[in-house]
Amino acid sequence: MSSLISVRNLVKTYYMGANVVNALQGVNLDISKNEYVALMGPSGSGKSTLMNLIGCLDTPTSGEYILNGSNVSTMDDGELAGVRNKEIGFVFQTFNLLPRLSALDNVALPLVYAGLSRSERVEKAKHVLDSVGLSDRMDHKPNELSGGQRQRVAVARALVNSPSIILADEPTGNLDSKTSYEIIGLFEEIHALGNTIVLVTHEPDIAEYAHRIVKMRDGRIESDVLNPNPVKVLQTA
Repeated sequence: MSSLISVRNLVKTYYMGANVVNALQGVNLDISKNEYVALMGPSGSGKSTLMNLIGCLDTPTSGEYILNGSNVSTMDDGELAGVRNKEIGFVFQTFNLLPRLSALDNVALPLVYAGLSRSERVEKAKHVLDSVGLSDRMDHKPNELSGGQRQRVAVARALVNSPSIILADEPTGNLDSKTSYEIIGLFEEIHALGNTIVLVTHEPDIAEYAHRIVKMRDGRIESDVLNPNPVKVLQTA
């Protein structure tokens, strides 16, 4: 099976004054379509740097990154922005919703850059909000929603462009336990529909829901194992 994500000898070096920080030191990783991967590691392990590279938010110092058949490691900022909008749906710990826009308009925003008409944007945004259980909250602004509802809006926004990857950065970090399980249950549903999910977390209990767990340390992959018995939120009757 060809890889959706393929990184080879990925190196990222930062220069902070006289100090050199080797954030990634020759990382190799392949992720196939419809995998559900947890990316773990302590602070300073390189997981955030790798996430930024996978998400086309940054470029490597050296090495190669092939995303869905395109070599993105050599692209300029404009090309990377196009890839991000088309290929990647982001879900952040802090939701990153625009406070003055309704849930519907927040979700429809990526479609503006995709060039869809207003009516097409509204139709698609309504559909994905309905799919995450928020059909009755479309006109509400973020401050009128609970934390869990805000994260559902963020998930809907990530899905609206039908991206190749859902990249979730600590998506339960600002949520209580009950709401965290609801959001993880939503990721289960999304994965079951054929989506590829890369979940960045420092919480072992959240990582156990993924089907594969990649652990990083000191800029390298320390372990990469399949999870034979992923925990499930959704129990089949």
